[in-house]
Amino acid sequence: MHKMMYRLGLVSVSFREHTPEEILQAMKDVGLSCIEWGSDVHAPCKDTECVLAIAELQKKYGITCSSYGTYFRLGETPLAELPAYIAAAKMLGTDILRLWCGKKRGANMTVKERTSLLDQCRCAARIAEVYGVTLCMECHQHTFTENPDDAVELMRTVNSPRFRMYWQPFQWLTAEESMSVAKRIAPYAEHIHVFHWKGNERFPLGDAVEEWRAYLTAFSTPRTLLLEFMPDDNLASLKKEAESLKEIAGVTV
Repeated sequence: MHKMMYRLGLVSVSFREHTPEEILQAMKDVGLSCIEWGSDVHAPCKDTECVLAIAELQKKYGITCSSYGTYFRLGETPLAELPAYIAAAKMLGTDILRLWCGKKRGANMTVKERTSLLDQCRCAARIAEVYGVTLCMECHQHTFTENPDDAVELMRTVNSPRFRMYWQPFQWLTAEESMSVAKRIAPYAEHIHVFHWKGNERFPLGDAVEEWRAYLTAFSTPRTLLLEFMPDDNLASLKKEAESLKEIAGVTV
């Protein structure tokens, strides 16, 4: 049986209090190869000097940018601002941007709101096609893509290879329910955010190795696995969490 080869990394928002260089050094020390930079603290899209400095640091530490984690919210943020985020992503060396889709679950939207959001998504996809980037919707609570039925409808409605999804388990669902969602989202998912939460409580990823191995069987090809948040927000915990991520991915620690 062919062994899946995963790219393993980190989401920078896991350590908002630390500098990009501190994060990259810690990643190099524990053997993670790629990072998703957040646009909120570490890599603001309009701060070109900062973004270019991060790109140089990536070279120094031998770490690539898997994706640009924006807080661009479709239906809320003007589409005219999207090219600035795309430009920052390209400076960082990635063609994948993570976006948020609306601010409500589909069930809580009016027909007018739903139609407007879908139109915005189609327009965003066309922009992505022009710039040669891929926009991935955050699979998150209190957004249109919280419900897998709505997420799949969105993917089919927009129908663009440049408009995709992320996947992550919802901490309010059982493992079985999250697995069901993973199977629905898998055909459209680019990256996976990896953590172990139950409700509002965070736990070491090592407690969920078998659970995560099961989740990954929903995906027919390897995805980039990005650690998101430590159980205690401590940079020192990255080593243990990275070891657990490697164990999940079948990498010899």
